Amino acid sequence: MHDALTQPPASRGAAARRVPVVVVLAFAGIVVALMQTLVIPIVPMLPRLLGADASDTAWAVTATLLAAAVATPVVGRLGDMYGKRRMLLLSLVLTVAGSVFCAVSDSLVPMIVGRVLQGLAGGVIPLGISIMRDELPPEKLAGSTAVMSASLGVGAALGLPAAALIADNFDWHVLFWTSTVLGAIALVLVLVCVPESKVRTGGRFDLVGSIGLSAALVCLLLAISKGGDWGWGSGTTLGLFAAAVVLLLVWGRVELRTAEPLVDLRVSAGRQVLFTNLAALAFGFSMFAASLVMPQLMQLPEQTGYGLGKSLLAVGLVMAPQGLVMMIVAWASAPLSKARGPRVTLMAGAVVVAAGYALNTVMMSEVWHLVLVSCVIGAGVGFAYGALPSLVMSAVPVSATAAANSLNTLMRAIGNSVSSAVAGVILAHMTTPLGSTTLPSENAFKAIMGVGCGAALAALVLATFIPRQQTDTDRQAGETPAAEPSTPQDVSPRKA
Repeated sequence: MHDALTQPPASRGAAARRVPVVVVLAFAGIVVALMQTLVIPIVPMLPRLLGADASDTAWAVTATLLAAAVATPVVGRLGDMYGKRRMLLLSLVLTVAGSVFCAVSDSLVPMIVGRVLQGLAGGVIPLGISIMRDELPPEKLAGSTAVMSASLGVGAALGLPAAALIADNFDWHVLFWTSTVLGAIALVLVLVCVPESKVRTGGRFDLVGSIGLSAALVCLLLAISKGGDWGWGSGTTLGLFAAAVVLLLVWGRVELRTAEPLVDLRVSAGRQVLFTNLAALAFGFSMFAASLVMPQLMQLPEQTGYGLGKSLLAVGLVMAPQGLVMMIVAWASAPLSKARGPRVTLMAGAVVVAAGYALNTVMMSEVWHLVLVSCVIGAGVGFAYGALPSLVMSAVPVSATAAANSLNTLMRAIGNSVSSAVAGVILAHMTTPLGSTTLPSENAFKAIMGVGCGAALAALVLATFIPRQQTDTDRQAGETPAAEPSTPQDVSPRKA
């Protein structure tokens, strides 16, 4: 209270303005993350609703995934060059437009167009983190970016019960009219509350690099997401994997020779950024494993002896607390990162997630078991997602913040996709008969939990290779930990 009273009026006003900036950006992140789970309740009904084959309506999910993967690094780079707020507003406009397309659609093509537009807004969260770096004082940055980073998981967790509730009680188009309204609210709030950063790099956009990376990502993610349907040994799947490898190698060679690349591979190959991104990949895999296992486990018939026979709405209500825990823990992780460094926070998150999966192998027979486990895993992910932006931003110039955070977000998304593919293989091959059908066996779910635990432990090992940063504890003790050489001096204009 004393500090607030002794601050100059201008400082108090600036501090008051920062609160709505953080809240608005986090809300925008949650709204965009909602798009990932929005269609889950109606996926089984889409063939009937859209008059198309199930293999075709699956593109309503796949199209969003591919569009987000392509857009995230491109939008991040454009934000660094031409304005982060400008690109954030464009992303939210695409969200609203995509929602309207889906809301008025009764056939497959407009639905897929709408879902692509929604996916193109995938860069909102890294853009929000980058705006916070430009606008917030250092002492407020860690907690705020942690909340923004965690909004990806929060939106996905809260979206499922909300979407299930709407789908059960209203016409399915209401799902997308709701997302239209939420996107419009986020758009207006950003226009009113979020300032445009003065930190820009300018220069020429790397069009060749963006096309090359987009083509490689589409090949990779298409092979991962559709390989189970096409066959992992099919020519199409193997051809896409081979094309992705070739395109990435050629793209990397071109980027190293480009004066203003889409992704600065020299910075990205630095020890801190490299191992932070690899840990993000492992965490994306581990987190998504829980999102795949628990809903299926809850919906399987009780006759199996391990299924709980619950509705999709009940599944959503069980998973919703995970999102809230994730947000709270992400915000609360800032003091730990300040005292011990974000590397320690990331490692703590890996241990907690691994413990959650280990707990799940012996606690999966009651609803409260799954609520507890999902909250433990959510707490671990909150720690990790709170630490990742700090680790990235402390290793890159301020002028490359959006591009670097976008790459980290992309690594999480790739981890999600790989997790889905691996879980699909396990569930398809470890089955048990029930009447005239076969269902995933109890051991299949335990195997996925074991894989999720292993991915969290892999993230822990990867985090040990991240250089230790100087913390408040080090400064009080007069110690200076060893670190890799600092990044090139940033010469772009900074806020006063």
